[in-house]
Amino acid sequence: MATYKFDTRDIILENGIRLITIKRDTQIASVHVGINIGALYEKKDMRGIAHFVEHMLFKGTKTRSNEELNYDLECLGGEYNAYTDYKCTVYNTTTLNEEVENCIKILGDLVTNSIFPEEQIEKERNVIISEVKSGKDDLEDLSFNKINNAAFIHSPLKCDVIGKESNIKKFKKKDLIDFYKRYYVPNNCVISIVSNYDHDYIKKVVELEFGGWIKNNFERPEVSFEKNANKTIVSHKKDIEQSTVVYLFAFDKLTKKEELALRVLNHKLGESGNSILFRRLREEKGLAYDVYTSLDLSEKLKSLYIYTSISEENVNETLDSIDECIDDIINERISFDDKSIELMKKVFKTAVASTLEDSTDLGNYVVHQAMEGENIYEFVDEMENLNNINQDDLYDVARKILKKPTIHVLLREE
Repeated sequence: MATYKFDTRDIILENGIRLITIKRDTQIASVHVGINIGALYEKKDMRGIAHFVEHMLFKGTKTRSNEELNYDLECLGGEYNAYTDYKCTVYNTTTLNEEVENCIKILGDLVTNSIFPEEQIEKERNVIISEVKSGKDDLEDLSFNKINNAAFIHSPLKCDVIGKESNIKKFKKKDLIDFYKRYYVPNNCVISIVSNYDHDYIKKVVELEFGGWIKNNFERPEVSFEKNANKTIVSHKKDIEQSTVVYLFAFDKLTKKEELALRVLNHKLGESGNSILFRRLREEKGLAYDVYTSLDLSEKLKSLYIYTSISEENVNETLDSIDECIDDIINERISFDDKSIELMKKVFKTAVASTLEDSTDLGNYVVHQAMEGENIYEFVDEMENLNNINQDDLYDVARKILKKPTIHVLLREE
């Protein structure tokens, strides 16, 4: 397993930034600046503010206007992006190695010196509202938003990361700046940099560009786990050709071994073209073109979704078929032989190799592991531990997780 190790240095800078540098023989470098705050920690009347702040950081700094900032990013000759999820916000670049210093300079300016111009706030407010509305036109996004809203009472998962339109309309400049000043502090930041430069050189550049960022105390709000409600909801939308069915199982308190077993089970249940659900719904019964599962093992967000899109006349048979698949697993009528486990090992190793070979994927993986408080080499242990997973482990975790779902059905409104 030593072949999966990479040349890395993991240090804490004087102002609290956690800097992880990865030196490798590559022409492509990636820089990821992660702020450990996301939609999970927003108060009800502030849903969407983390995402709004992310947008605003590209709108001007103390030294660059909106146009200058985006021009300088464009001149890197690579890719630049940002995203907000429930746990964090990440700003990243992917460029040739020779541009690493410029990437660090620009991201340092963007993250530490943003000024939130009033006229840009109003423009971006309309952009984000358009983003919210486009999600309502996407059946898949709409279906996931509907089930999350129905499944929970208090959980931030009730609302998409983008936020509620009513909140977005009322956010003031002060709200955005207060959030920015509270959570955009160096001791709440992880930076991962993949390049062919020595660790000491990268450290020096980061200290130069981020060193003036002043450490400050902050507290992320406490978030408690909420189990999904066990119920079925039907909603309607005009002018759609297909209906959708979504199952949601929310869970917590799994051991690492149980989580690994669940990942194997999830692959067999709905992650491949030869999965249990795909074979049953598409190949055997011809009910659906697309069916898949989605598994999230992030702390406070642990969930498993089943999604499919079908004709309205096939909704009831689809629900019965999904229930049958789950029942067949729980009651051990479906066998998980050693080949299934071996296949999962191969899939896992392929995914790991793919991540390690791509500078952007590697930098993104490392920054997330660090912000989650996990070992960046956790995948090595997981590959070893796959040898200890057997079919009894899959049945046990299935009985623990695949029960009392929230189910959402989207139908055409006549």
